[in-house]
This record gives sequence, structure tokens and C-alpha cells, in this order.
Amino acid sequence: MRFLNPKTDFAFKRIFGSAESTDILLSFLNAILRLESPYRIAEVEIMDPYLAPKIKGMKDTYLDVRVRDEQGKSYIIEMQVLNVEGFEKRVLYNACKSYAGQLAEGEHYQLLTEVIAITITDFVMFKELPEIINSFKLRAENGHVYHDDLELVFAELPKFKQAEDELDTLLDKWFYFLKCAGDLRAIPKALKSEDAINHAFSIANKAGLSPEELDDQERREIFIQDQRGALQLAQRVGKEEGLKEGIEQGKEEGLKEGIEQGKEQGLFLASQRIAVSLLDLLDDETIAQRTGLSLEDVRALRQKQTA
Repeated sequence: MRFLNPKTDFAFKRIFGSAESTDILLSFLNAILRLESPYRIAEVEIMDPYLAPKIKGMKDTYLDVRVRDEQGKSYIIEMQVLNVEGFEKRVLYNACKSYAGQLAEGEHYQLLTEVIAITITDFVMFKELPEIINSFKLRAENGHVYHDDLELVFAELPKFKQAEDELDTLLDKWFYFLKCAGDLRAIPKALKSEDAINHAFSIANKAGLSPEELDDQERREIFIQDQRGALQLAQRVGKEEGLKEGIEQGKEEGLKEGIEQGKEQGLFLASQRIAVSLLDLLDDETIAQRTGLSLEDVRALRQKQTA
């Protein structure tokens, strides 16, 4: 058997956002939020179920799945593969937008319910924090929580190091699935006892995909690899350019400034190259969000390509 890589937008939406994914979402949410009886989520409604035509061609795609539980709480579950500029603000923006969007004009604020944004990253965000999962709420400097209605939960997959024979909890097994499923050829013995994870493997089985869907998945993985390579190149070029300029200035202050300028220039050039490769696949606004370029920069690139 071959399985989809759950860390791509196509696979993540298909596994966690399909109409038949309710049991998968319940298991995953209860595990990552560490909810125990009687506080476990018992029922969820997927707000925007996955539809193959919507994913086709990378148009109008997004990496999140939105659900609501039986108490009216909203959950945004997102997989973030690349550490692109501004994505932390996008997470906060989407959570705030979901919170404010619960009310129609004239409705009372008491109707607002909790919004929890769960972001799974394939890179390390918080180097200073050793935990895999970190949760953030609005707090005062003394640690007092202002309100519980808005919570940001981040899970960093690179910090998860357990091997198959070291999986103890349900959360361990979900992290192992997310991190390793794309490289597996069979369902690991340690995961077979979990019905929801077996269901996730069933949805992720490439044998059930059409040739068009397989092509979509392959193009997404190539896109991610290209972006990773471009970002790494930009960082290396930026450091070299900055170091060279700093040495020529001959001052410690100039060295620091030169390195930073070189990084910025290298990242900008790499972002432009990525944007050009996406012009035929995505709209300008989506390209700007994914590359960190301004909308004006993307439009200028498109005009240049069509000139």
C-alpha cells in the first residue's frame, strides 16, 4: 500500500475534512486538546467539507478544516508545512475573524462561543520551548487569563521523536501518522488498534484516488520541495551577501546591517521565483499569502510575464 502525505493541503483536507471524517476529527481533537471524560467532544459538524472539484488545480484551496462541536465551540485545524513570512499573523487573523463572524448585525455579544485554532507545523516555531504542543490565550503580564474564548494551539512535528515501538498515547499515534504516513507501505501494528487512525489510513490510501487526484498530490509535493529548496537557498545567499557587505563596511554595526539586508534581498528574490512558478496555478492574492510578497509585487510579475 501507498499513502498520501498528510502534510500536503490536498491530503490533509481529504483526510480530516471529508464528509466521512467525523470520527477522525473527534479522535484527533480529543487527543491534541487532552480532553478526558466528561469533557470530551462527543459530536462535531464539518463546516466546509472537502470536495474534489474544489481542490482541483490548486485553485481556491486552503490548508484548514473548520468544525463546530455540540456546545457551539469552533475549531480551526491547519497544517503549515513551510515557515512563510506572516503566517503567525494569518493564524491569529483567521481565529479572530471566526470569533467575530459568529454574530450577525444586532446580535448580542453573549452569543459568542469559544474559538480554538490548532496549527500543526512541519518546522520548529518555538526553539525556546521544549514541548511539542504549546497553547496561548489572552493573558495579563502576571499570567491571569483575560478570557478563554480565543485560544491558539501549536503542535510542532519536528519535536516529536518517538519511534513506532515507543508510541504510548493516542496523541503519540496521531503525531506518528501525520509525520510518517507518507513514507509507510503498511499500517504499523501500534496504530491498528485505533479505529479512527485506521479510517484515516483508509482515506489516505492512494489506491482509492483517481489519476487526476494522484497528479494533484504529486504536484503539491513537488511544490513544497521547491519552496523548501528556495527558502534554504535564500537564507544561504542572504547570509553570504550580508557577510560580504558587512566586512566591506569594516564596522560591527555595518556587519549586522549588511547581513540583514542580504537575507532580505535573498528571500525576496527566492519569493519572486516561487511566485512566477505559481502564476498559472493560483490567483494573485493566494500567491501573495504563500510567498510573503505584496499584492503589487505579484501583479507586477504577472504583467511582466504576459508582456
